[in-house]
Amino acid sequence: MARTAARDRLLQKIHGRTATTAVVGLGYVGLPLAMELADAGFHVIGYDVSEATVQGLMRGESHIQDIPARRVAKHVKSGRFEATTVEARLADADTVSIAVPTPLAKTRDPDMSFVVSAAEAVARNAHPGMLVVLESTTYPGTTRDVFQPRLEARGLTLGGDVFLAFSPERVDPGNPDWNTKNTPKVLGGVTPACTEVAAALYESCIERVVPVSSPETAELVKLLENTFRSVNIGLVNEMAIICDRLGVDVWEVIDAAATKPFGFMRFTPGPGIGGHCIPLDPHYLAWKMRTLNYKTRFIDLASEINSAMPDVVVRKVGDALNDERKALRGSRVLVLGVAYKRDIDDIRESPALDVIRLLEEHGAEVTYHDPYVRSFRENGHERVGVPLSDAVLAGADAVVVVTDHAAIDWKRVAAKASLVIDTRNVLGRSGPTHARVVALTPRAPAAPRAAARARARRKS
Repeated sequence: MARTAARDRLLQKIHGRTATTAVVGLGYVGLPLAMELADAGFHVIGYDVSEATVQGLMRGESHIQDIPARRVAKHVKSGRFEATTVEARLADADTVSIAVPTPLAKTRDPDMSFVVSAAEAVARNAHPGMLVVLESTTYPGTTRDVFQPRLEARGLTLGGDVFLAFSPERVDPGNPDWNTKNTPKVLGGVTPACTEVAAALYESCIERVVPVSSPETAELVKLLENTFRSVNIGLVNEMAIICDRLGVDVWEVIDAAATKPFGFMRFTPGPGIGGHCIPLDPHYLAWKMRTLNYKTRFIDLASEINSAMPDVVVRKVGDALNDERKALRGSRVLVLGVAYKRDIDDIRESPALDVIRLLEEHGAEVTYHDPYVRSFRENGHERVGVPLSDAVLAGADAVVVVTDHAAIDWKRVAAKASLVIDTRNVLGRSGPTHARVVALTPRAPAAPRAAARARARRKS
């Protein structure tokens, strides 16, 4: 590995904590990373195009549930962290980590506009002795295709003047056990020197760094992780549909299968998948492979099954109301939970949004309650949640459990509602309830279910 003065100076700055670090994009990925860098002793410039986000951070506020405001305020007060909308401040940075959104277009093709804009902003302010790391989830080849030519157009040599790498974000919002600091950090540089410099930066604030041979390998790591989850969730969702047709309790099947100490990993069915990763990331890989004339059949099938689950839920609601001699049209339906998973406030790609839309298309009068999402705006329309009072529960013709937040009193729901469509299997596992509970599949008797769960716990 050739040594250069730029590389040696940058490594010295990183090891001595005198490097100025920058994070582009201060959302669910960028802000936690910025806080870890500040904790490690670096001066951090947080760059974001949102004036409201920047102003809030500089007041010591946090818009990310997993980052306490006091942590932001501490680093703002000490001067270790500053947020800005001024692009030119990137020129002051020795390292730049990019964590901007990578959504899908309506055609399910990658929308690379945020990544391209970030690449152009960084390139305009690049200088010798700078490390650039892309963290946004994207298709294999993005780091070389989008960032490398823009940096080289500035007359900079990769691995000599500037250092370029990819390191996939692995943030799991709301996870109390795994966070930015203790989740292993995969990274791959365009050259060995790029990998070395990037590893030095992240080793300063992350407990374990996992270098790989190339940025393409690192890009594929994240796609494999979330494709694995998407495919297995699709499988268990299809198993739920199969069990429903056969009159078998899918949860009993899963509990019993989970007693096997090898060769089985527990996944559970639900109303669909949400968040920024699992519903979107596999499509980046599928899109890339379409450009190479290859059809990703597992990815496409899993997406088809998972995307259809809100329709399955709405049919369950309609059938359950029919059994009560009520029509879906005109019925009052209360949706519990609109976040895409429990105990967070993130509604991105949440299946609850599709469930609500489909219910309303069938003529239902829909309200929602979510302790983490008091209101939200979708397609220009603002929705405001309702309090979970006894009257609200009793007045609903059907209550649909979409997100099983721990903060919801589920015993109260079971006691006050008359009909509950439980897509998360959170109610009525044992013992009688006031409510009639309809699950994704028929329920097994309480005693065998309890025994199977006990065995599963002993094996885990």
